Amino acid sequence: MQNTRGMHTRRGTGDRDLSRSPQRRILSRMGEQREQRKREKRGVDRRGLIGRVGEDLAAARLADLGWRILDRNWRTRYGELDIVAADGRTLVIVEVKTRASRTFTDPLGAVTPDKLRRMRRLAQQWLAQQDAFWEVVRFDVVSVQLDMTDPEDLERAMWWHHVGVCE
Repeated sequence: MQNTRGMHTRRGTGDRDLSRSPQRRILSRMGEQREQRKREKRGVDRRGLIGRVGEDLAAARLADLGWRILDRNWRTRYGELDIVAADGRTLVIVEVKTRASRTFTDPLGAVTPDKLRRMRRLAQQWLAQQDAFWEVVRFDVVSVQLDMTDPEDLERAMWWHHVGVCE
């Protein structure tokens, strides 16, 4: 179609980038798919699955103990609190560490002093956003060891609850 100045224009292009040919767009998509396959081979999706299974198991077990789960995966730009729960009148900040290998006998070994400091700072931020007052705040770690061959088999999962790992 020609406009009033005799130049050709395209209609109905919307948001598309016309500077890229269809071949370039296809090659770009293929490159993205190749990168996704590489990430899957490196185990990024497996690690996410293992973490999710461990956190779900920990939350379920804590709820079975009569705890109220107040928040899960609470995030700020400074980090994340895995589980925020109430054990009676005590606020409990729970870090969940999950493994599906034999690297650590107990995944608690992966909770460093730096991680505990970050948890304290994040707990202060979480508390600042709440209306309720908590007299006692406790920090626990739940360690989950999953089966290496089938991480979703919860019958074979083992878990340890470490109460009051820091003040």
